[in-house]
Amino acid sequence: MTKGEHAPKATPIRVLIAKPGLDGHDRGAKVVARALRDAGMEVIYAGLRQTPDEIVRASLEEDVDLIGLSILSGAHMALIPRVLTLLKKHKVHIPVFAGGIIPDEDARRLRAAGVRAIFGPGASLEEIVSTAQKLARSAA
Repeated sequence: MTKGEHAPKATPIRVLIAKPGLDGHDRGAKVVARALRDAGMEVIYAGLRQTPDEIVRASLEEDVDLIGLSILSGAHMALIPRVLTLLKKHKVHIPVFAGGIIPDEDARRLRAAGVRAIFGPGASLEEIVSTAQKLARSAA
């Protein structure tokens, strides 16, 4: 680099955080969104009661690097696989991570289906941020 030239700025990791289904509890999703933002990521919060179609559409429109889904309603085995199916249908490879109340057996099945990380109650924000950074790097 010669004098006066600047190194190109790295673009921040773009993350879509969404609450699929009818679950109305979004405090955890908002805490995670803030932690990711505080770590330098650009966070798009899709909000409550999103359908899998709306989540995938938003991820494509916003050109995100990661999708984070928060589910407390128990509908994770219906909603998360639908998001994964729609991503495959659109031929996009956006890593998906999830959090909420997800039993261990369901978590194993979701990981086998393609969810890259699952965070349950008690997961630290540092762990979530670190994992999101690793997932974004591995997808790049």
